[in-house]
Amino acid sequence: MKKSMMEILCCPVCKGDLTLEVTEEDDHEVLEGHLRCSACSIDYPIEDGIPNLLPPGAGA
Repeated sequence: MKKSMMEILCCPVCKGDLTLEVTEEDDHEVLEGHLRCSACSIDYPIEDGIPNLLPPGAGA
């Protein structure tokens, strides 16, 4: 995930702002980490450079 995407991303549940926590990155993008909604405290994982913004319980 490119860090520049943070400008357009928001929480899919409440539309709140997301903060980025990086655990692994390379010169171009975030590879592992999570996005956290500051309003509703939901975490969205980033795995292999892909953020999973499905709301909790979706797809189950």
